[in-house]
Amino acid sequence: MISAESRYPARWWHALDDGRIQCDLCPRACRLHEGQRGMCFVRRMQDGVMELTTYGRSSGFCVDPIEKKPLSHFFPGSSVFSFGTAGCNLACKFCQNWDISKSRETDTLVDRAMPNEIAAAAKRAGCDSVAFTYNDPVIFAEYAMDVADACHAAGLKTVAVTAGYICDAPRREFYATMDAANVDLKAFTESFYHTLTGGHLQPVLDTLVYLKRDTKVWVELTTLVIPGHNDSDAEIAAMSEWIGRELGADTPLHFSSFHPDWRMMDVPPTPPSTLTRARSIARQAGLEYVYTGNVHDRDGGTTSCPRCHAPLIVRDWYDIVTYRVTAGGTCPDCHAAIAGRFGAYRGAFGNRRTPVRMHR
Repeated sequence: MISAESRYPARWWHALDDGRIQCDLCPRACRLHEGQRGMCFVRRMQDGVMELTTYGRSSGFCVDPIEKKPLSHFFPGSSVFSFGTAGCNLACKFCQNWDISKSRETDTLVDRAMPNEIAAAAKRAGCDSVAFTYNDPVIFAEYAMDVADACHAAGLKTVAVTAGYICDAPRREFYATMDAANVDLKAFTESFYHTLTGGHLQPVLDTLVYLKRDTKVWVELTTLVIPGHNDSDAEIAAMSEWIGRELGADTPLHFSSFHPDWRMMDVPPTPPSTLTRARSIARQAGLEYVYTGNVHDRDGGTTSCPRCHAPLIVRDWYDIVTYRVTAGGTCPDCHAAIAGRFGAYRGAFGNRRTPVRMHR
């Protein structure tokens, strides 16, 4: 039986003159009275200091294909040891993992593991990397960073699946422990972020620019395309042009299909044709690697050489059908470099999900 909550000393906060404390982890800057929790629910003021209540506690562990994160240019075909905790620092009305990210119930956290245990379990499972996912690792940054250190000591890589909603100082410390990140760029308008996520667009753009210009973290982006909210030609074109200009045309972009969930049950699922249209617009804007997700679409799942346009990695959902990238990350036909992190291809883990039980 796991303990109800941890009382792990949190970082990135300061005391206020009125007796409260302010969280400095994300742009929400929650100001807390004694016993009060932040919007993320997992960081609270207790005995005059800030604590992280989910350190060492998880909503579950699982082995996934790396393509599920989604990452298409980070050791394709490999398996990744995935886990999350509970809570979130955004309030997305369309959340696809709301049972975890919106959880206020301690029994959502059904398993536990310390950092060295997670690294050892990932090694036993034959994984190449560990992913912090399901909910946003920003809110359990102390735990994620300690796990990342243990993983690196064991020869494993680390992946953050995140909305990128984080302040400058913790951003630098957090991403110093990550090898790759898939960042949700949920839309390209402030009105969308304000109305549907309870956050702001600019801090996410700041995170993306920082990652591309100041770190060696491999970065891919995902946009969940929601009919009538972020799927206009003009918005997709503006976002794609910004990515090409600020992050580089070789930054992979995934357009993912929305399904009705949480507080947007009245919005229809994304038609596959909308994803195809978004992909076409992004490619016309000059982006070299644009993908469709949550649909069976071989064309939208294929990595092609940006120079000779030969298909190099053909995918169907999370399955790799054809793989032709060299171990050095080049096209075998014209020898052009393919952006990403590649190595010797050992075959694909495939479209499967393997739960792992640590402790109950």
